[in-house]
Amino acid sequence: MDNFNFWTTTKIIFGAGEIASLKNEIPAGARVLITYGGGSIKKNGIFEQVTAALDHVTWFEFGGIEANPHYQTCIRALDLVKTEHIDFMLAVGGGSVIDATKFIAAAAKYEGDPWDIISSFGGVVTDALPLGCVLTLAATGSEMNGTSVVTRTETQDKLFFRSELVRPKFSILDPETTYSLPPRQVGNGVVDSFVHVLEQYVTFPANAKVQDRFSEGLLSTIIEEGPKALHDPENYDVRANLMWSATMALNGLLATGTPGDWASHLIGQELTGLYGLDHGQTLAIMIPAIWTYKLEQKREKLVQYGQRVWHIQETNPNLIAQQAIELTREFFESMGVKTRLSDYDLDEKAIPEVIAKLKEHQFVTLGEHGDITPEDAAEILKLAL
Repeated sequence: MDNFNFWTTTKIIFGAGEIASLKNEIPAGARVLITYGGGSIKKNGIFEQVTAALDHVTWFEFGGIEANPHYQTCIRALDLVKTEHIDFMLAVGGGSVIDATKFIAAAAKYEGDPWDIISSFGGVVTDALPLGCVLTLAATGSEMNGTSVVTRTETQDKLFFRSELVRPKFSILDPETTYSLPPRQVGNGVVDSFVHVLEQYVTFPANAKVQDRFSEGLLSTIIEEGPKALHDPENYDVRANLMWSATMALNGLLATGTPGDWASHLIGQELTGLYGLDHGQTLAIMIPAIWTYKLEQKREKLVQYGQRVWHIQETNPNLIAQQAIELTREFFESMGVKTRLSDYDLDEKAIPEVIAKLKEHQFVTLGEHGDITPEDAAEILKLAL
């Protein structure tokens, strides 16, 4: 196990009815901007709960943040932040709303071109407005980390930045807020959280037994509860376990002292930026293809994954690894998320465009070994067809 530092400052407030706790978390007299997505929170009662808890502050609202939040939308919100002298941001939504809010919070304190925040991967961030979250979709883990992903549609760039300064001060996780999600979002969320664990687990052995067992527990929980969320959407216990699994999957705990892959995310980001695929869809496409291409290097952890998580009884290591890949693909499909480029009407013509974007963004040494070149990525995309 490698040396590591682990530090997290996000306060998690978990459980039914906890949106009312907002009154204890935001300073009295604050000027708060509530950010949200398409407006479903005004139909399912969440917005009403939020605003009822904000009678001690002055609040404003900004809606319409897209899935894969658009840079220009964030800039419009930034204008409102400056005009109304906002001093606290409150994201009410899933990962896209939270990611956009992180960017807006950083941009509000940055004097230069806001895109510098993205192009420097957060390197220019020296200050940010404080922010909190009310989570409504279990998926990205953005509610407990300092990472944000933003899309610039005119240039088809989907990129991320990281900064501890945009880590949420608190996040309220009420599983009941996820009851009304459509099946597509549920499926994508399950795949997203599942792959977050896999990116930190199916690499190579690091004798990190604690992290491995944490990962295996999360994976087993998601496999068990994911399909139930589709068939019994208002089962509180199911939603609670999925919500906490998604948060734990990407709050830094699994990454302590262990290698990470993240190739599926970086290649998948280009698929989203270019063709508009959902984030979860791109991960479901890329993970089986990457594993197939890198079977030799990943065999030992794939075997461990297959035996401990999928309980494969086969004894041949190659067959265990191959079965683990196929069972993972089947799980994604069972959640309603297709796993091949052709399922989304993409063919070999898409590959050169994806590779060009990877080169443009300098994502040319991917994977836990840094040995997935653009040429390798092209071969992986062929396997994903």
